[in-house]
Amino acid sequence: MKSATPFLMFQGQANEAIEQYKQWFPDLEVVSLAYMDNSQQVAMAVLHLKGLKLLVNDSAIQHEFTFTPSTSVFIECDSEEEINRFVAQMLEGGQALMPLNHYGFSKQFAWIQDRFGMSWQLSYD
Repeated sequence: MKSATPFLMFQGQANEAIEQYKQWFPDLEVVSLAYMDNSQQVAMAVLHLKGLKLLVNDSAIQHEFTFTPSTSVFIECDSEEEINRFVAQMLEGGQALMPLNHYGFSKQFAWIQDRFGMSWQLSYD
């Protein structure tokens, strides 16, 4: 096996999602980004976030499915201010699957599905 990499398939929102994620995560690196011919649809992008490689694209085929909340990116935050900022940003157009709270397994935790349908677990110990 050469590699195993999470793959995020959007349906026309990949470019917008990448731009949003760059704002949320200033250290997000867009390693490569290619567009479909005569389009702003993402053919393939490679992102790096804190050692995590993500592949991102827009599907050329419309599907009856999208992201599921059970697959998520788990973010360990450095401070309460950071987790509060992420939660507030991700809730703009998104929804809290588990609102920011103390659930016993960390000081603060939230599970947010952003406006693109991508799920994020945010934890601060």
